[in-house]
Amino acid sequence: MLEHVPAWMGKLLTNVRAGHEQLAVMKVGAPEAAPMIPLSSPAFAAGARLPIRFTADGEGVSPPLIWGDLPTGTASVALIVEDPDAPAPNPLVHALVWDLPPDHRQIEEGAIGADMQSAATIGRNSYFAQAWLPPDPPTGHGAHDYVFQLFALSQSVDLGETPGRSAMLEAIADRLLGVGLLVGTYSRAEASPVGPATLTPAPE
Repeated sequence: MLEHVPAWMGKLLTNVRAGHEQLAVMKVGAPEAAPMIPLSSPAFAAGARLPIRFTADGEGVSPPLIWGDLPTGTASVALIVEDPDAPAPNPLVHALVWDLPPDHRQIEEGAIGADMQSAATIGRNSYFAQAWLPPDPPTGHGAHDYVFQLFALSQSVDLGETPGRSAMLEAIADRLLGVGLLVGTYSRAEASPVGPATLTPAPE
C-alpha cells in the first residue's frame, strides 16, 4: 500500500518515526539479567537488507527464522516483528505469533499466515490480518529497521484466537524469561531528481 505514497511525501516524513523506544521489547521492560536467545535467519545477516522476496516488492512471504537454546523453565515462545521507523505513533506490527511450543527452534519460510506445524496462534498485524505483513516503506522515507523479537515465557497463556499487540505485551510483562533479537532493513529507492540538468561551466 505504501508504495503508492509519492516520494515527495516520503521525504517530508523522513523524521516522523515511531521510535525504537516504542518496540515491544522496550515496553515489557526486559530485565537486564534476562538471557539473550540466539536468533538468526538463513536468508539474511543481522543488520543486513532483507531480500526483496520477503517484502511488498517481491513475493511477500515471511522469512525463515532459527533460534538457539531457551532458558530453563520456558513453557512457550512468542514472536513479534515491528517496524519502529514507520511514520506512526507506534511501531507497525508485521507479525505476531503466539504460543509456539518450547521444543521448536525454527519458523520456516512462508509459515506465518499458514499452518505453522504446531498449535501456535497467529495474531493480528497492524492491518488486522492474521498473516505476515510484508515490509512496505514509503519511497523517499529512508531505511527502515524490521525488528524480530523472540520472547521465552514461563507460562502458556490463552489470549483467544486472534491476539493483538496490546494483549501480547500485557501477558509477556510478568512471564518473560529470555529475549532474542534480529534486525533486518529495507528501503525503497530514492526518487530521481526533477528539473533541468546543472551545466558545468566550460574552462576559460
